Amino acid sequence: MILKYKLLVKAGSYPRTHSLRGLIRELAKINPKILSLIKDEDKLHYVARLEEAYLTSRYIPYVYEENEAQSLFKFVIEVFKPLIDEI
Repeated sequence: MILKYKLLVKAGSYPRTHSLRGLIRELAKINPKILSLIKDEDKLHYVARLEEAYLTSRYIPYVYEENEAQSLFKFVIEVFKPLIDEI
C-alpha cells in the first residue's frame, strides 16, 4: 500500500493497520495538506469506500457494481494519487 510505503520512507516506520484514515492521519504529521482527504466530506466518502473495499476484499466475499469501481478509480487517479505523490 502506497501510504505505508510513504510512511516508511519519510518516517522510518508505519503503523500495522488496514485503516486508510489512520494512515492518512499519520502522513498528515509530515504533510498536513493530505488531511483534506478526511476533512472534506466528499473526499472522506471516497476514502471510506476505499477502506471498505480493501477490507472486504481480504475478508468477505462482496461484489461491487462496475460504476462503483469506476468512480473509485477516478477518485484515486484524479485526487488521491496526486496528493500522495506530493509527499
